[in-house]
Amino acid sequence: PGFLSYHLNGGDYRQDNWGFGVGVFVVPEHGFIAGTYLNSDDERSRYAAYHWRPLHWDYGALDVRAGLVVGVIDGYSNTNNGHWFPMALPTLTTEYGRFGANFTIAPNPHHGTAIALQLRLRVW
Repeated sequence: PGFLSYHLNGGDYRQDNWGFGVGVFVVPEHGFIAGTYLNSDDERSRYAAYHWRPLHWDYGALDVRAGLVVGVIDGYSNTNNGHWFPMALPTLTTEYGRFGANFTIAPNPHHGTAIALQLRLRVW
C-alpha cells in the first residue's frame, strides 16, 4: 500500500505515501522488490531493488528479519532532478502468517531523515 512516514526534522512533507508494490523472495533471505508510490514531496516515485535479510529471529508465529534494501529509485525532483539514483536502506521486517510489515530508516542529509512503515500481504 506504499508507506507511512515520519520525518524527524519536521517540515512540510507528505506522511501518507500511498502506492503499490510487489516482492518476490527466492528464499527468505533474498528477494526482489519493485513498486510505485507518492513520495514525501508529493511526487510519483518508482523503485526496483534487491532485499537482503540475513539476520533472523523466530518468536513462535512471529518472524523477524533485518537487512538492507539496495536498488534504484526516482521521482524526487530535489535529488538528481527527479531521475533514477541509487539507494541503500536498512530494514526490519516482521511477518505473522500472511501479514507483514517493513520498517525502514531513510537518511537524507539535505532534507532530514524519515522513518517509514510499509504494510504487506502475502498472496502466495
